[in-house]
Amino acid sequence: MLGQIVPVYQYSKLELRRIFRDAGFVIFGIGTPVLMYLMFTNVGGRTDGSSGWAVTAMVGLAAYGALSAGLTAGTAVAEDKAVGWLRQLRITPLTPAQVVAGRAVTGSLTVLPTIAVVLLTGAIVNGVRLGLGQWVALILLLWIGSLPFTMLGLANGYALSAQTTNVVNVMTNLVLAFVGGLWFPVSEFPDWLAAVARWTPAHRFGELGWDTARGVVPGLDTVLVLVAWLALFSGYAGYAYRRASRRA
Repeated sequence: MLGQIVPVYQYSKLELRRIFRDAGFVIFGIGTPVLMYLMFTNVGGRTDGSSGWAVTAMVGLAAYGALSAGLTAGTAVAEDKAVGWLRQLRITPLTPAQVVAGRAVTGSLTVLPTIAVVLLTGAIVNGVRLGLGQWVALILLLWIGSLPFTMLGLANGYALSAQTTNVVNVMTNLVLAFVGGLWFPVSEFPDWLAAVARWTPAHRFGELGWDTARGVVPGLDTVLVLVAWLALFSGYAGYAYRRASRRA
């Protein structure tokens, strides 16, 4: 077991160093959801921690930032594929499963700074006050819950060209965030769209955080829907990697 984990750990560490050297990722990946949160809650009137919207928007924008960071991991994969990095990986002892797992670990870790900074902004700027246990649970659940989007981003990166991956991931990001209610409450949607939203991974992802912020344990249906999406996207990622490595 250890012999399987150590190569994944070493590969993930290498990829993390490469990602965090990218100033664009740090500035835009973290800065965009923070800026959106400040605009949504402070333009047109002051919002403080006693406002339900301050908490709802904080969780929604933290989830949006995590979703964006997870999908962005796929763009990096597509760029690596274009420059021949997959060919290099084929001559290493890493198995296809270890490569995908290593990339998944890397992608999941990159979402943590985004989540933390948005939550910190909510606490400092808007005075959001939650219990210590709620803050910890919120970070952990948003981190773990972002894994389906990381797998989807990786799958697109392995399956598509670099330019196409970027376009597809950006569009996927916007559609999932909007339909999932991460920007605006689903209660404001038409009935038919609200019904669709409740089956999307983004909405169920947001529910992990909204329930936690309200002091409620996330429902089993929310967890099961996210697990189903994770299984689907993981299968897609594994298939896409094997197909891409044969062509490399």
